[in-house]
Amino acid sequence: MIFGVCTATCRISRSAVPLQCVKQSSVAASTRHKKMSGKLTEEERTQVLQPLLEKGWKVTENRDAIAKDFIFNNFNEAFGFMTRVALLAEKMDHHPEWFNVYNKVKVTLASHDVNGVSHRDIKMADFMEKVAGTVKS
Repeated sequence: MIFGVCTATCRISRSAVPLQCVKQSSVAASTRHKKMSGKLTEEERTQVLQPLLEKGWKVTENRDAIAKDFIFNNFNEAFGFMTRVALLAEKMDHHPEWFNVYNKVKVTLASHDVNGVSHRDIKMADFMEKVAGTVKS
């Protein structure tokens, strides 16, 4: 018996028959991806970045990205934070740049496909804020 899933949106095969993939309409998927991944306009930046700036995020100097240093009580909290964020990052196919030493996690977010900050970065930063608040003991 063969068990498996391919990389597209698929049905799991639990028999000897080949895996059946259900491909999304490439036009619909492309449109949805562009809507979520477009670089923020100046107006959008003013609206969506301000709440993050108030929570300690900073716009980086060398490139169009946002960054924050998260400090936890210990390594376990820092690693727990990174693990929860990693699960969303895989789902979104949008991975943070980060660096961890003991209880500190330095994060930089930017969308490489648009060479700047996108709505995906904002979604990721908002999620990080929520997770950081629940991980700390």
